[in-house]
Amino acid sequence: MVPDKSARVLDYEARLKAFMDTHIYPNEAEFFREAEELGPFAVYPMFDRLKPKAREAGLWNLFLPDSDKGAGLSNVEYGYLCEIMGRSFLAPEVFNCNAPDTGNMEVIERYGTEADKERWLKPLLNGEIRSCFAMTEPAVASSDATNIQAEIKRDGDHYVINAHKWYTTGASNPKTKICIFMGKTDPGNPDRHKQQSMILVPMDTPGITVTRSLPVFGYYGVPDRASEVLFDNVRVPAENLLLGEGRGFEIAQGRLGPGRIHHCMRTIGMAERLLETMIDRSLQRVAFGKPVADQGVTRERIAEARIMIDQCRLLTLHAAHKMDTVGNKEARAEIAMIKIAAPNMACQIADWAIQACGGGGTGNDFGTALAYAGLRTLRLADGPDEVHRDQLARMEIKKRKGLNHPGWEPHVTARGRNPGL
Repeated sequence: MVPDKSARVLDYEARLKAFMDTHIYPNEAEFFREAEELGPFAVYPMFDRLKPKAREAGLWNLFLPDSDKGAGLSNVEYGYLCEIMGRSFLAPEVFNCNAPDTGNMEVIERYGTEADKERWLKPLLNGEIRSCFAMTEPAVASSDATNIQAEIKRDGDHYVINAHKWYTTGASNPKTKICIFMGKTDPGNPDRHKQQSMILVPMDTPGITVTRSLPVFGYYGVPDRASEVLFDNVRVPAENLLLGEGRGFEIAQGRLGPGRIHHCMRTIGMAERLLETMIDRSLQRVAFGKPVADQGVTRERIAEARIMIDQCRLLTLHAAHKMDTVGNKEARAEIAMIKIAAPNMACQIADWAIQACGGGGTGNDFGTALAYAGLRTLRLADGPDEVHRDQLARMEIKKRKGLNHPGWEPHVTARGRNPGL
């Protein structure tokens, strides 16, 4: 059961939609032009123009739950708003609600020292700097995070870091000043989940090299600026370690739960926009004597898209409600389900929208190709589909094993064994 929208949420929704209509949608083409012409290692002027407007409108740091630094919304309340912001790749950063900054801010708020909060959290909350998160590595299958080979070795009052990371979101942005880095402080620990730690690494520390920006289906810098980063004998003060040695997985689970909700709600918003594009374009195009919207296959896809979006929205809000009421740990199954369902749903609708737009759907005129590229990454980000399916299946099997009553049993009839169904 998901609670009804509060008056506060309805007010935020109206203000967000008005801001999107006035400032986001009309500026998208310019934003994508800036990204293409300036490249992934530049600051895009669009954000400097729009962020002050969002802050003045009171639409700033909406993601922070139970905090005097943000709106103090629950996961469910923020979910409704995140869907609206997710309709545009430009919007989340304008509202200071973009990945990986949201997760990094939550980590620093929970586990950072007062000095960390003053140095890093405060300017992140103000939108003055950006951050990145270094976890994935090219040499290992990072879907199993215990494979991480990055070294974090104690040396007196410092830790020395050596690693080759990639798909480090945000690393090529000149405004990125701090990195949350995950690596091994105790590789010999028999408990593989206590080998890793997380540490704050200032990006101007000697030994850090952002070697290249990594394209996503040929798109650079929009919206995540994934990058390859080398860490060569990077020395960081020991007090920069978060929570303590061997606590990296613990931090990661606390960080990724809300982040997955955010990704899924944004995905639903983008799916809604893709459905609108599919309908609008199919009404405009005529094939074989009638609008494409009157072709049976198109109508079937429109109907299926509406069902799929609403199913995912309800499932995501249910997961958010469970996180709010019983905590992230108890909502693990629901979080896994939405992380599987939402990106797959949106990728399918993006594909249908591309078909409805014809050849133009594979280019940039309708935003469908970029949408597909961005959505497809979410089947890998924060854990691939296969990992979430495996975890979900394990939970279901464990739950079934815990029951005392038997299930369906085969029985023998005069004609032999019959499964009964």
